[in-house]
Amino acid sequence: MCETCGCGHPDNNITFRRPSHPHTHPHVHESSDDSHSRVIKIERDILAANKQLAERNRGYFEAKNIKTLNLVSAPGSGKTTLLVKTIETLKRDINFCVIEGDQQTMNDSERISATGAEVIQINTGNGCHLDADMINKAVKKLNVPENSVLVIENVGNLVCPALFDLGEAYRVVIMSVTEGDDKPLKYPNMFHTSDICLINKTDLLPYVDFDIAKAKEYALKANHHLRFFEISAKTGEGMNEWFDWLRGLK
Repeated sequence: MCETCGCGHPDNNITFRRPSHPHTHPHVHESSDDSHSRVIKIERDILAANKQLAERNRGYFEAKNIKTLNLVSAPGSGKTTLLVKTIETLKRDINFCVIEGDQQTMNDSERISATGAEVIQINTGNGCHLDADMINKAVKKLNVPENSVLVIENVGNLVCPALFDLGEAYRVVIMSVTEGDDKPLKYPNMFHTSDICLINKTDLLPYVDFDIAKAKEYALKANHHLRFFEISAKTGEGMNEWFDWLRGLK
């Protein structure tokens, strides 16, 4: 798991930028059986500490009526395009704030900033996920107002972010039709821990080998409570249903 590389260790430095220099996480390599036991203990300690801080975040969000979404996906699923289109359409109805997670670059946060939404970038270097402590610090820097919607765009990764609760109200997993309909079988934990599944890039269905019915069947095996939206962030197909769900968060 990603904890063994040290990326979740509190001593590592994380860069917060609005929307400015990259950093790296040291990797810890253990070889002996005793070292392996120590790694497992570190993993448990990291996850326990993260869970505790996530609950603190959740309590703060609930007290301030900040509806928080954690967007998770593989790289290239269209998270940022989806988010840009969503903010542009709903910014008169919803006050959006955004935390952007990426290993490097300011590209996505600059795209979000162009919509007028308040945004802060977290660059994780070699880190493969965001954690509750990063979100806690980012929220303080961003000054998220009451009665708003905070969207966290996590690092593109279907493995490690599934382990880390950030204190969100909803985890939204995005899969695109270009990825293959067996993604839920390959990465069941991400779908098991999500509340919403967006199937994006439906405009490409005529050109790819992707079966939406199978994708939903596989995802429901991991989590029978999942709610689905079939969308194309590029063409707008299906986006109104997604917009209506967001409006209902008030």
